[in-house]
Amino acid sequence: MTPPRSRPPFVADERTQLVGWLDMQRAIVHYKCEGLSEQDAHRPVLPDSPLMTMAGVVSHLRWVEHCWFEVLFLGRPATGPQFDEDGPEDADMMADGVPLARLLEEYERQCAVSNEIVAAHSMDDVGKHPDFRSAQASLRWMLIHMVEETGRHAGHLDVIRELIDGEKGYY
Repeated sequence: MTPPRSRPPFVADERTQLVGWLDMQRAIVHYKCEGLSEQDAHRPVLPDSPLMTMAGVVSHLRWVEHCWFEVLFLGRPATGPQFDEDGPEDADMMADGVPLARLLEEYERQCAVSNEIVAAHSMDDVGKHPDFRSAQASLRWMLIHMVEETGRHAGHLDVIRELIDGEKGYY
């Protein structure tokens, strides 16, 4: 089931507005994937970007949430395909053979974990991972970055979806 696509309140505290905008972009990711066949979800439509599939972008977004909030902010171990030094570039976008429904469920669970982390900390707290310079950012910075990152990739999904089957629509 696609999460509701609703804008945050016009007047609210900073956290409510930032998480609200991020949640709306996350919901758009789900919306763009509605009704896709497995074949279409994994079909590349950009000749020079074979990993830029609907499934690949959802996989990437799941791992980006994990990276920024669990690894960089909380300082948890750097696990996931993007941290495998011997692995291929953009491994977090490699989703061949993984059903889109599973990718969306994993993404939704990861977003819930991210929201729990955001709710439990001050916007001024900084990341804790000692091995990554980006961990020096505040939670506020990371949250704003995730609104940008997710919105940018939601736009990619919009274009990919239109190229696949002509479906379009944002809100």
